[in-house]
Amino acid sequence: MPLPARLIAFDLDDTLAPSKSPLPPQMSDVLARLLGRVPVAIISGGQIEQFRTQIIAHLTQAADDALGRLHLMPVTGTQYFRYVDGEWRREYADDLGPDEKQRALAVLEELAREFGLWEAETWGPILEDRGSQITFSALGQAAPVDLKKAWDPTGEKKNRLAATVQERLPDLSVRSGGSTSVDITRKGIDKGYALGRLEQVTGIPIAEMIFVGDRLDPEGNDFPVIRTGVAIHAVTGWEDTVDYLESLLAED
Repeated sequence: MPLPARLIAFDLDDTLAPSKSPLPPQMSDVLARLLGRVPVAIISGGQIEQFRTQIIAHLTQAADDALGRLHLMPVTGTQYFRYVDGEWRREYADDLGPDEKQRALAVLEELAREFGLWEAETWGPILEDRGSQITFSALGQAAPVDLKKAWDPTGEKKNRLAATVQERLPDLSVRSGGSTSVDITRKGIDKGYALGRLEQVTGIPIAEMIFVGDRLDPEGNDFPVIRTGVAIHAVTGWEDTVDYLESLLAED
């Protein structure tokens, strides 16, 4: 029986790997085998450097033709990378303008301080200019995973920050991102937008894709894919994803 989709798209953190951590060996193995059968896309709010350390460095068993079927969409799909002639090339980037970046950075810092969310001890910068996205990370991107999970276990802090920032920046798109983050992009840019771009560059209709993610709830950063009509598969962690992919490959 063939796989039930022509392309399978994934969230990254807590779907393919623990937050900001490398692909576990079981995931590297099953992902390499999946790439031998079908194109794969990975969509995340992180930068391409995060993809390189979490994913690319741990797909050493994938042949060049398999890597050619891997579509990397960092910064919520506002950037797109393909493997061509032995290297990863950026095909496009939808960058914010200077005024948009300045306003996003200023409002994020002002409200984070007002809400008592500007932490004194961090692991990396609290605010990042990712070109096509401005990101607030309460503890910094390199903070230990257990501390990130403990900082805002219900999501109340970052959801309140995101909602208030959105009120102040109605011309931009503000989303509650990972466990401690808030992301700002141009209006209408989210993972649903990323799937639309993916459809354009691959020629594969969204109706023939599956999206796998851990935050498909209404407050989650994977939720916007639902409006596209894509088939979805919800997971609670990378272990669930391994089990799901093993079941698909066993049926193929």
